[in-house]
Amino acid sequence: MRQLALFLLCILFAGQLSGQNVLTINDCRRLAVENNRSLQKSKEKEVIASELRKAAFTHFLPRFSINGTYVHNQKNISLLGEDALLPVGTKMEDGSFGFRQDQINNNWIQIAPGKYAPVDSQGKPFDPKTNPEKIEWKNYALLPKEAMEMESRNIFAGIAGFVQPIYLGGKIRELYNIAKSSERLAGIESEKAEEELLSHTDEAYWRVVSLKSKCELAAEYLRLIESIAVNISIMADEGVATKGDILKVNVKVNEAKMMQAKANNGLALSKMALLQICGLDPTGEYIFPDTPDIAVHSIEITDNIDEAIENRAEIRALGEAAKISQSTVRIMESRFLPNVVLNGNYIISNPNFNHGVSYSFGGMFSFGVGINIPLFHFGEKVHTLNAAKSQQKIIRLQSEEAREKIGLQINQAKFRMDESVRRLELAEASFEKAEENLRFAKEAFEAGVAGSTDLMEAHNGWLLSKSEKIDAQIDIMMCRSYLKESLGISLKN
Repeated sequence: MRQLALFLLCILFAGQLSGQNVLTINDCRRLAVENNRSLQKSKEKEVIASELRKAAFTHFLPRFSINGTYVHNQKNISLLGEDALLPVGTKMEDGSFGFRQDQINNNWIQIAPGKYAPVDSQGKPFDPKTNPEKIEWKNYALLPKEAMEMESRNIFAGIAGFVQPIYLGGKIRELYNIAKSSERLAGIESEKAEEELLSHTDEAYWRVVSLKSKCELAAEYLRLIESIAVNISIMADEGVATKGDILKVNVKVNEAKMMQAKANNGLALSKMALLQICGLDPTGEYIFPDTPDIAVHSIEITDNIDEAIENRAEIRALGEAAKISQSTVRIMESRFLPNVVLNGNYIISNPNFNHGVSYSFGGMFSFGVGINIPLFHFGEKVHTLNAAKSQQKIIRLQSEEAREKIGLQINQAKFRMDESVRRLELAEASFEKAEENLRFAKEAFEAGVAGSTDLMEAHNGWLLSKSEKIDAQIDIMMCRSYLKESLGISLKN
């Protein structure tokens, strides 16, 4: 029987736990990272930068392409406008084209002893080498117009080839370096966005914990004041307390109820804000188990401020920006240098001219090296180079300025952390005294030595000291997050 009862009790307890949605600070951080759209966009930007870096690497490799074309012409190509008559001569001993006297109709005259020359239609001698148009040939060969006409109404052509950069002044290398730095920069920006999200999540979570504790404090204070009101009413019935004492206590009861209502409203709004950050239903019911009394882990504060500064995402981002600006300067400088590329192609066409004019597909390979040497562009390259160098100086100045500001921020965070620790120590000491004072006030009131006003003042002091202690505890947790963020330590740790 006892075993059955224990079994039923375990089932009931498990059912109650399963019905509760418990969210710890680590759960909130995880949900915020998983559901935040801005962070998801940052992750996609990382993917974009990674793909662009891979695309930049392909510029080191050759580019292959295939192109084809078809052209329809209305008319064929004809090299002659009409039939042509070609003179029939003789191949001379030196291999040149010449003629004998019996191959022309021109008359010949002696212009010097043993030297003759042909005469034109006007009877004037001429030199056939300088005036071949005056020769009157006896025989001609016919070259028909159709023989010099080529079928060109349908032309097919195609080319398959590659282009391989050999030397472009370092452009490709620097473009790839820029792509790598951009990829790292996108990762740093995503990391920074995640840390900012975690910081906002921590702030919202501890605000909820603080208000939850203050709601409990307000409820406890209300119970104490109501118990005093009951005692004052009894004492008034016995004639020990006056009506004024009852009115004073009732005013305090109303104030406690108003305080509790404000704390509950603030807690509800803070929960909605935290659940919205976590990507959950803002109207959902969740339990936050942490309390302000949670142990505060100390942070190992490095004495090397320069090392802490270098860990900051802003400095690492500016470092990548400096690399990008340096590569940009080198790209501008490379525009003064020659560019050399290797190319190769296979060309196919119909008609083709590989063996005369053939109306079938034929092709050939070709390889070559191309070079481009810049000469003069009216100072355009010089101006762009100067602009890139100025941009590089701006990045360097921004980095120096950021280091100074981050160093100041680290020192401020350390000072604030020390101040919050001292504040908590004072708040705890004050709360101990307030608790002791409340205990003495209760004993005095019960003994009839002190009035209700003294007791309520003791309760007010206890309430204020308890609230101050909660604020100091929460402030330590927030200062811890700020200090880790300023030192470049991930809030996940």
